[in-house]
Amino acid sequence: MAATRLELNLMRLLSRCEALAAEQRDPEEWRLEKYVAALEDMLRELKKQASKPAPELLNEYSRKVDFLKGLLEAEKLPSSTEKALANQFLAPGRTPTTTKERTPATKTVHLQTKARCTGKMRSELLGTVCFDSEELNIRKRKGLVSDEKQSAVELDAMLQHHQDMQEKLAEEMLSLARSLKNNTLAAQNVIKQDNQTLSHSLRMADQNFEKLKDESDRLEQHAKKSVNWLLWIMLIVVCFIFISMILFIRIFPKLK
Repeated sequence: MAATRLELNLMRLLSRCEALAAEQRDPEEWRLEKYVAALEDMLRELKKQASKPAPELLNEYSRKVDFLKGLLEAEKLPSSTEKALANQFLAPGRTPTTTKERTPATKTVHLQTKARCTGKMRSELLGTVCFDSEELNIRKRKGLVSDEKQSAVELDAMLQHHQDMQEKLAEEMLSLARSLKNNTLAAQNVIKQDNQTLSHSLRMADQNFEKLKDESDRLEQHAKKSVNWLLWIMLIVVCFIFISMILFIRIFPKLK
């Protein structure tokens, strides 16, 4: 089905938003936020149309718009640590928006944003932004290099902790998916067995019905035969009585 004008406009604006999100923007940049709000309105209108796209495509559009919206909300957080944590939970799109893209632009933006946040966190903790080479020599003389190393170790430990949490969450999700799959397979087996039992019961019922029908036919034929024999016996008895009465009248004449 061909894309409608509204869908084409949404795709163009979405591609523009992805390009803006990939750039290094000023804090006072307002276009991306306005564009994302317009994307939300266009997506709501697209879902209301009669000739709307496939559900999978609509879900992909919603996923990308939610990613851009979450990216803007993460940029408004005060500290780099909160920004990094917020970016960890963002879900980029799975498919490219335009045919020119080899990988989804939102995925590239996600990786760039994570790298920027990690760099800012490391810079804030190590203090490399605020100190020049002369101050670094002074800090070395004062024995503060060990503090920087300790801060680096703490940062690595914190990042490792977040990575372990993500891996644990992924393992739990995988375990839940396996459990759901096993439960689904078990339910399918139970339903399959019930269907087999029901089919067997239906076959037995059909066989019993056929046997009952045959027995009913045989009983009906037997009843007809019994009625025929009884009728013949009654006719013979009547004839015998009639002939006996005639003979009785002939042998014993009427008294005068």
